[in-house]
Amino acid sequence: MIHCEGLVKIYKTADLEVFALQGLDLHIEDGELMAIIGNSGSGKSTLLNMLGGLDRPTAGKLLVDGKDMLKFTERDLVRYKRKSVGFVWQNNARNLIPYLTALENVELPILLTGSRKRWRAKELLDAVGLSHRANNKLYELSGGEQQRVAIAIALANHPKLLLADEPTGSVDSKMSNQILDLFRELNRSIGITIVIVTHDPELAKKVDRVAAIRDGKISSEMLRRTSYAEELAALEQEEESHVEYAILDKAGRLQVPAGYLDSLGLKNSNKVRLELAEGKIMILPPEEEGES
Repeated sequence: MIHCEGLVKIYKTADLEVFALQGLDLHIEDGELMAIIGNSGSGKSTLLNMLGGLDRPTAGKLLVDGKDMLKFTERDLVRYKRKSVGFVWQNNARNLIPYLTALENVELPILLTGSRKRWRAKELLDAVGLSHRANNKLYELSGGEQQRVAIAIALANHPKLLLADEPTGSVDSKMSNQILDLFRELNRSIGITIVIVTHDPELAKKVDRVAAIRDGKISSEMLRRTSYAEELAALEQEEESHVEYAILDKAGRLQVPAGYLDSLGLKNSNKVRLELAEGKIMILPPEEEGES
């Protein structure tokens, strides 16, 4: 579904250039449910904006559903945003129109395409568990219910890709879990590809794969060890549900987690020793001055 290779994004001002993405590589399969995590300023929201056609890459390759987004015209981008991708934002004001009911909010994007399939709005509200709130205005809905309406809106025009930017950032932990469970159910039931951007590492428990961005590059990935069916059969697993991998780029560069460097006393050093022993690469502190 998504193929990023050497993706670069530079924001320019009068006398400053900021590299938001620095040669990022990422591949997302059709029908995958994944999360992208990272600290503020790591580049995760920049990546999401480019996947959604809201921003253009400076350089590199970006293919979505086989289409080269660097070659898109403005008309292509409009068509893509209307029909191929759905958005869910943390701020409900970006998703919803306050003076409309829940049902009218979901009907709106359907009617704007010229379709008369208003019945689909009721189906979508039912899919997100809000059919009983269809005629309520937004001020009558909780934050979690409003976010569910936003998810229904994002699905209104049968997109192949759903992008969610901090979708649980404005709700409590109980509602957060319910929303993440909803994403998982939608992914399994209709097969839509879902990419969630968040700063919450706990999200790993709800998705197939987690990619961590640091300094504008993918630095590590966590992959689910077992299938959901196996996990449900076991009910509760004491071991971690994911295994973590560091990402090695095409130039052989590796981003080592800061915690590992701290444990070796390398926080303020830019040099390490590498040794190959019994098929394993070992990272060691640099030798002291005069040490042989």
